Amino acid sequence: MAKKSFLHDHHTYNISYEIVNPSAKHDLIVLHGWGSNKEIMKKSFETHLDTFRHIYIDLPGFGGSVNHAVLDTQGYVDVLEVFLELIGAKREIVMGHSFGGKVATLLNPSLLVLLSTAGIKLSKPLDVQMKIKMTKVGNALGLKKLGKLFRAKDADDLTPLMYETFKKVVDEDFSDIFKNFQNKTLICWGKEDTATPLVAGKTIEKLISKNNFTAYDGDHFFFMNHSKAIAIEIEAEFLK
Repeated sequence: MAKKSFLHDHHTYNISYEIVNPSAKHDLIVLHGWGSNKEIMKKSFETHLDTFRHIYIDLPGFGGSVNHAVLDTQGYVDVLEVFLELIGAKREIVMGHSFGGKVATLLNPSLLVLLSTAGIKLSKPLDVQMKIKMTKVGNALGLKKLGKLFRAKDADDLTPLMYETFKKVVDEDFSDIFKNFQNKTLICWGKEDTATPLVAGKTIEKLISKNNFTAYDGDHFFFMNHSKAIAIEIEAEFLK
């Protein structure tokens, strides 16, 4: 594991990352989802795609990377662009899971790989709508503890700064961004995903013009059991 420290927008970032196959010619940048870290991605893919230089990154605020600013997804991209330039990484292939898929898309790689990515706004279930209303009521009454009772699971154990970041990124609508993405894209999804349902993947499939879509058995972390098949897809698409 390595760390790269740099100044961006008046804040110092220390990005934790790991490189596998450092002498390989082509770069594969791998981004985890919200609340996760690079280790789950590395565990899934490090034994595959050995002709690529894998760059596993802890996004600011996760794993070994500290965050000192309230960011939206574009803010994460701005930080990563500085980091990738500092380590000399090429945006040939960028793979992102869930929230990391939104960051990956904005990085505009030659080949985009989306694993059950976020970014499509779907109607919230009634119980979730009620929790949101109760949270707003609690906040309005100054009952912060009441609001915390109704937080999404993804917001559990977050620092105040990361909770503000979570609120910025959780409901971003990436429909137009997906629609305007012009490069090759692999869209891989878990059939039993409840965090980002299959219907969201099918919506992205319709929005991105150049894509191959594959649905695999499994939930939001389906890729852990299908990393070899996904790796084969990536190699085939990159070599076209």
